[in-house]
Amino acid sequence: MQAIHRVMPATQKSMNQPDPGRRPRASFLAMLRHKEILMVICSGALMLAAWGIGNWSEPLSVLLYIASYVLGGYLKAKEGLLTLFKDRDLDVNLLMIAAALGAASIGYWNEGAMLIFIFALSGALESFASERSRKDISALIALKPETALRVDGDGMKRVAVEELSIGDLLLVRPGEVIPADGIIRSGGSAVNQATITGESIPVDKGVGDGVYTGTLNGEGALYVEVTSPAEGTLFAKIIALVEQAQNETPETQRFIKRLEGVYAKGVVMVTMGFILLTPILLDWAWSFAFYKAMVFLVVASPCAIVSSVMPAMLSAMSKSARGGVLFKGGAHMDNMGMTKVVAFDKTGTLTAGLPMVTELFAADGYDRLQLLSACAAAESLSEHPLARAIVRKAEEEGLGIQAAEELQALPGWGIEARIDGILWRIGKADENDPSLPESLRQRLQVLVNDGNTVSVIQFGDNYAGLIALQDTVRPQAKAALSRLHKLGVVTVMLTGDRNGTAQSVAREAGIDLVYGDLLPQDKVKYVGELRAKHGHVVMVGDGVNDAPALAAATVGVAMGGAGSGAALEVADVVLMNDNLERVAETIELARRARKIVKQNLIFAAGVITLLIIGNFVQELPLPLGVVGHEGSTLLVILNGLRLLR
Repeated sequence: MQAIHRVMPATQKSMNQPDPGRRPRASFLAMLRHKEILMVICSGALMLAAWGIGNWSEPLSVLLYIASYVLGGYLKAKEGLLTLFKDRDLDVNLLMIAAALGAASIGYWNEGAMLIFIFALSGALESFASERSRKDISALIALKPETALRVDGDGMKRVAVEELSIGDLLLVRPGEVIPADGIIRSGGSAVNQATITGESIPVDKGVGDGVYTGTLNGEGALYVEVTSPAEGTLFAKIIALVEQAQNETPETQRFIKRLEGVYAKGVVMVTMGFILLTPILLDWAWSFAFYKAMVFLVVASPCAIVSSVMPAMLSAMSKSARGGVLFKGGAHMDNMGMTKVVAFDKTGTLTAGLPMVTELFAADGYDRLQLLSACAAAESLSEHPLARAIVRKAEEEGLGIQAAEELQALPGWGIEARIDGILWRIGKADENDPSLPESLRQRLQVLVNDGNTVSVIQFGDNYAGLIALQDTVRPQAKAALSRLHKLGVVTVMLTGDRNGTAQSVAREAGIDLVYGDLLPQDKVKYVGELRAKHGHVVMVGDGVNDAPALAAATVGVAMGGAGSGAALEVADVVLMNDNLERVAETIELARRARKIVKQNLIFAAGVITLLIIGNFVQELPLPLGVVGHEGSTLLVILNGLRLLR
């Protein structure tokens, strides 16, 4: 530990900061986005230049228009051709390119260039929304530490993070990224956890506090004991979760995507009908029929409808990520907006998961401190939260922890150990046990009704007392549940704890419905019943036993800070800072996103309908059709981007 006095100053470059020369995949995507925007800007500049010199040199003007078409339409044409040859389907990209080329073929070069420019601009804006939804995660991946400074009997050595093992001691210098999940064994510092929890203010950390991979150490040196291998860190799990985020799209978007191919074929057929049949049936001049067909091809294309969903959902996901709420895909954001019921696990979710001893009740003839000392000795080797609470209580009372012999777990009941040659047992209290003394039975009923988890203490074959423990409700739980109630959401608790304990916590927190004494399969059963009765159900949990219920719910939400690996993997949404108030905030945001999507779809469909009618009833000019159609596309995208604020 002497090396702690020879730490690097905060201004010195950290050895495990990301190498600026390494470009993660997300940076490459960002580069592509900038390239696309640059091409759109150049396309627009060439269009303006061509229009400006049109009266001076028509051939040069046409050449500039062609260059504008190529720069603005290249990426969209490539996407459309890939869809055509790979999926054997038409999409809106080819419709727009065909419309622009058709406009140019009848002399409307400027209108065609404007069509491509605005269409490409709308695509760039949609790419911007997609990039913003990945922005926080890209920064997180860029912060992934490569090496760590391990301290052992041979001194300090820089090693790859993959070589770290549980129990290794690391030195984290000021200004360095923490390379592994662990517990501080020496030192203290303010740690910036924004990449993990979304907290904007650094958190003071000291001996015994946990730290996360990818968070930034402040001005103090820290000695950290590794508690998780590199692939099992919370940081690694977050990256794995987020890489799935674009794989799932909302049902509305999937429906529109399926409809797009059929609709595009219909538009092409009607356009061909305009060109081939109207000169015969309506005696239109071929040039007039072709012009009308090009106007129809422009105004009937579903650009605005296609762009109505994903920019809004991606923007909402980006805003959520900045607040420490990660979605695995837009489909889950869409489903979150239809939430009718939110079901919570109790321990570690509604409660802090840190129980405390509330009472030690001694039977006649037994000393309270003697019972506490025996319980602490028997539980000293267990990592169970209740066992740790008993040991902490003994330490607070100033009792030494005795050595226990013949320690043995009693499955389904508790534990037994021999202390100073005497057999002690601590296990589940049963008020229906006929051998339980009446005084203990009465006290047991009171403690259970008050929400305690109660264990009975046996001295040999005799009942010696009761020890009661209680978990504390999270400070923000009441406010979170109150906000859910204001949204008209029904709140439910699904827990394996006794009904009495569950009812007590539910009363304190403000839960509507309580189901206790549940096994994991029982939770799944009740989630199914709630879905059948109410519709969309969100399940919030943190443990392995919650994983089946998280999978069964419409949307599963895992507690990211304290959640198990199984819960994080199964869940659709992760609360990185374990703040329950984010559940209500996210439901509100998801409802706003769905509202904006509905606005966009109604507006887009209305504009397309009006423009088509205008083309049939009136002589709708092609420039007005271009501005009306592409303007509506830009408006629906910008409407979705409002959610980024």
